[in-house]
Amino acid sequence: MKQVTVYITLKAGVLDPQGKAIGESLHSLGFEEVKEAKVGKVIELNIEDGPNLEARVTKMCDKLLANPVMEDYRFEIEEAVQS
Repeated sequence: MKQVTVYITLKAGVLDPQGKAIGESLHSLGFEEVKEAKVGKVIELNIEDGPNLEARVTKMCDKLLANPVMEDYRFEIEEAVQS
């Protein structure tokens, strides 16, 4: 079993109103050192190991998990920890 963690962020130049609101709120709370905040998504998948796993995850990202028009993604594949 593998654990896949997919990190999805907005592409450069895409408006990020949530990130802007977080940045402004942090400033209003006195955290002046914050210059920019960006909001993204993290998706964790537990997947049975098999051939072409990286290609399969890439296909999942392109078809469903990320919007390739406005989002970038990257992922990490690790051994799943059994509980």
